[in-house]
Amino acid sequence: MATVYPPTIINLITLNMNRSLFKFPTLLMLLLGFFLGGCATTNKNTKESTPANTSTTTNTSPSADTNTPDTSTSANTTPHPPDDTSASAATNVSATSTNASAANSGTTNNRQDSQGSSKGPVFKNGAPATYSITYSKEDPWEPVNRSIFTFNERVDDYLLRPVARGYKWIMPDPLQLAVANVFSNLNDIPVTVNNLLQLKFSNALTSSMRFVVNSTFGLAGLIDLASDMGLEKHDEDFGQTLGHHGIASGPYVVLPFLGPSSARDAGGRVLDIATDPVFVGSFFVAPFIGPIVGSSRATDARAGLLKSEKTLDEAALDKYQFVRDAYLQRRRSLVYDGNPPKRKDDEDD
Repeated sequence: MATVYPPTIINLITLNMNRSLFKFPTLLMLLLGFFLGGCATTNKNTKESTPANTSTTTNTSPSADTNTPDTSTSANTTPHPPDDTSASAATNVSATSTNASAANSGTTNNRQDSQGSSKGPVFKNGAPATYSITYSKEDPWEPVNRSIFTFNERVDDYLLRPVARGYKWIMPDPLQLAVANVFSNLNDIPVTVNNLLQLKFSNALTSSMRFVVNSTFGLAGLIDLASDMGLEKHDEDFGQTLGHHGIASGPYVVLPFLGPSSARDAGGRVLDIATDPVFVGSFFVAPFIGPIVGSSRATDARAGLLKSEKTLDEAALDKYQFVRDAYLQRRRSLVYDGNPPKRKDDEDD
């Protein structure tokens, strides 16, 4: 039995069929446009594999993006035959696909560029900073001096200090004072020579009188009678003589076994040894006498520093720097007899 529809329903069904037939070709063309656009884009990306072509595609993408909204708006608002609508839809789809592929290509290129640039610094100042260590004008050879200073400290720790402590423990204080007076009396001979070279005739007379008095009435210097008589003890050497005549101190130098010095004072020590009574007298006595007397003098001098070394270790944050500054200040004071002129750096401060 056949179903009978009213005329109104028949007309509505006919209208819906017409609309569906009208929309179906349009939907089919849209799908076909998406498919063809994807194929075209794939072929294009396959052919255009060089970075230059990719950049060209990226540059042309804004125009496609600009024209896309207008074309899509006209396709949606203005009725066209099925062929025109499908053509505009295909154009929009291909343009959209092109833009997407161009964006993907640009992203890929950016990633490749970022990966390639990771081999070196991105910015000009991205390289690690280099630091140059500068040393003072007074101590330009500080690295070498510190190495020698460390070596001297090891020698002192394992040899000189133990010997000085044993010497101080064995020798009674009056005998230690007598030994120190003998070496001080012998030192008045080079002091007198340097006072004459510096044209300090008054000091030269005082130093010579000290040697005569202590050598005769002081039992070869065992007793320091000259100091009790008011004859002042002076401290002069050839390094001070060179400085008195205008020769600069030069760079600070640490000598092996001998300790702190300077370029000028190191040269003056050669002349000090040549006028040293112990060194000169060793040529006129038995060969073993000179080394014994010399080592005894070094031991006595080191024993006299045992009292101050504890203060030095506790007060100095950097022992090398403390010894260097103390030596340079003392030598400068001795060259100018305790009244050194102001430096330019001090005047600027």
